[in-house]
Amino acid sequence: MTESSREARLNTAFVTLADTLTDEYDVVDLLHTLMNETIEVVDAQASGLMLANGHNELELVASTSERADFVEVMQLNAGSGPCVQCFGEGRAVSVADVSETGAAWTEFRAAALLQGFHSVHAVPLRLRSETIGAMNLFRTSTGVLSDRDAAVAQALADVATIGILQERIIRETAIVTEQLQRALDSRILIEQAKGVVAESAGVEMEEAFAMLRDHARSSNLTLRSIAEGVVGRTLEVRNLVRVSTSTPTP
Repeated sequence: MTESSREARLNTAFVTLADTLTDEYDVVDLLHTLMNETIEVVDAQASGLMLANGHNELELVASTSERADFVEVMQLNAGSGPCVQCFGEGRAVSVADVSETGAAWTEFRAAALLQGFHSVHAVPLRLRSETIGAMNLFRTSTGVLSDRDAAVAQALADVATIGILQERIIRETAIVTEQLQRALDSRILIEQAKGVVAESAGVEMEEAFAMLRDHARSSNLTLRSIAEGVVGRTLEVRNLVRVSTSTPTP
């Protein structure tokens, strides 16, 4: 690959990865795109990718071949290997010769060599202090990735990581916004219910609210649900009066 064609292929890789980040993108599709584009640009023949689950435990999410899939599964089962170490330390791990990894990675070494992989480069999916997974790049020859290839692999992984974390932030922000809106809606509903109770029972607004709250607590229901009952006329105000007179208000 000439220098100009490599640069063109690298630009295509970043564009393709960025295009995957649509409003409703699929994370698995994003990760497959990341792996496929990476091995097209750098000197690697296969890739596997692991993400941390809700318990911060690695799980295999995607791979470019059955051979890579097998090695990754063996690595997870053993709880050790370059990808596991990469995730745990939040830094790239490069293995120039799998056959010389020693006793620490016995299962990984056997699986990798069985599948014809002789070196590996693991890249963290990390943004600042948060590591969400790791990508393994498998090679059929010994030796380490060039500094340039290693930097490209990390840059592509960074783009995917930012996309995943951004989607998570948007989702969590949407949940918070929904909760805030519900709280605002509840306040309006409660104010309406206070007005109904105050008028029907002939009490001040503060006492009306105390009656609503007392009934909610004694019934083990939310204040919103009690307010909905009062406003919707499915809960009679006289029942609130009866509860309020028998329940001390703190």
